[in-house]
Amino acid sequence: MTFRKLLPSFLILLVVQANAFGQDEDIFGISERAKQPKSESAAGNVFRNAVEMFALEFSTGAAYHQMNTMFYSEKASLYPISQYQNLDNSSYSLQDTLSLSGNAWTFPLINTGVRLNLFNLLTIGGGYGIEWGNLSPMRGNDHEFKFEGATYQISKFYGTVGLVLFDAKRRQNILKWQYRKYSDNNLYMQSELRQRARANYPWRFILEGEFGNLNLKKAYDPALDNGSTPYVPRLAVAEDPYFGMSLRVEYDFSEYAKLFVKGGAEFREFTYAAADFSEFQNIDQNIYALQAGMAIKIPGTKRCKYSGCGVVMKHMHDGVEYRGSSIFNMQNRKIGQWY
Repeated sequence: MTFRKLLPSFLILLVVQANAFGQDEDIFGISERAKQPKSESAAGNVFRNAVEMFALEFSTGAAYHQMNTMFYSEKASLYPISQYQNLDNSSYSLQDTLSLSGNAWTFPLINTGVRLNLFNLLTIGGGYGIEWGNLSPMRGNDHEFKFEGATYQISKFYGTVGLVLFDAKRRQNILKWQYRKYSDNNLYMQSELRQRARANYPWRFILEGEFGNLNLKKAYDPALDNGSTPYVPRLAVAEDPYFGMSLRVEYDFSEYAKLFVKGGAEFREFTYAAADFSEFQNIDQNIYALQAGMAIKIPGTKRCKYSGCGVVMKHMHDGVEYRGSSIFNMQNRKIGQWY
């Protein structure tokens, strides 16, 4: 068979592919651009479309934290600070301003929250977290500041705002820009562009800011609490909220479920009181954390309950969209995604 005889069939195939690519429809007529009715009523459809914008998430991880302060007090004897080396020839004394720092590990970190996706451009979220950490002595200038107790426990309520840096849609835009040098009449390169643009790209990169309030639950020496007189911890959270920045990397293994890894830093402030609570020292804490977790988007499309319907992709019944697969599977699967 000659190339001249194959050319008309080849052109017809390209036109059909171009039409399908432009409309983003599968064989069941489900449009990926238009919002199909997800409920029999208009109010129910609005509710389901709104619910599908939210995701529930859980994460855990560990962190390395640093505590530092510029210590100065005329009542230094009221603090747990003393010299620990070079006692004979020390060039520093408690009458000087001392730069002290310490570091330790925080494990585990546990966070639960909810996240709202706004047009795949911004994310807004919030949640509750808790962490357990060690408190090592702060040292510097030949002096040592020992905390009362070796551990602490903190809970927090936080909010997040994220900017989507890169995802499947931005990848498509980059591909179109890369292929801009090819003419629209170059059918081979335009077909290659469509195939690459339609390929599943599961990665998403988000630059995220976090802010919130801390509640220090436990940070004291149990030996000082005899049960008869309430003991007031001298380490306390400052009134100002904490803030942090992180990079979040997500991997979608379905339209509704994803795994993510998040790494970043948080910056906090504490106060430490003198023994008679007559004055306070400011202490800064920097947290460098790495977390991993799972996020589940609330499905707005109902699972198909029609007897005898074996369709595993999204499909229609009486003008309403249904899904035939679990939220942990791709709904509109492509070649290679069936197993």
